[in-house]
Amino acid sequence: MISIDSYGWIERFGGGPKQTQYNRVIDTVTPKEIVTSAVILYEVYKKAKLARGERAALEDIAALGHTTVVPVDHEIALTAADYSQEHGLHFSDALIYSTARPQNAELYTSDPALRHLPGVWFL
Repeated sequence: MISIDSYGWIERFGGGPKQTQYNRVIDTVTPKEIVTSAVILYEVYKKAKLARGERAALEDIAALGHTTVVPVDHEIALTAADYSQEHGLHFSDALIYSTARPQNAELYTSDPALRHLPGVWFL
């Protein structure tokens, strides 16, 4: 199992400079082997709509719907708060990280805030 943070999906869908790197990682697994925090849906939709319009944003969200989308529940929320305090993470980073960890999913990111955490692969 893997998890791709918002940064990676935005690179993939928007043709960013790290698109090729993220494509290599994403294309090695089936969509159901990708753990996606519900928070990522928010971030990808918001940024894609601003950059490329609503239609493109909805297409991105439809593609993410084929992955294993995990809602924020009680356990994820509390674990995220602990990670936030322990590692100085912002709200969304902590939620994304706390979604990947119980699934034993390697989290791929280009977010420097997550770079040195266990289970994170920095691209």
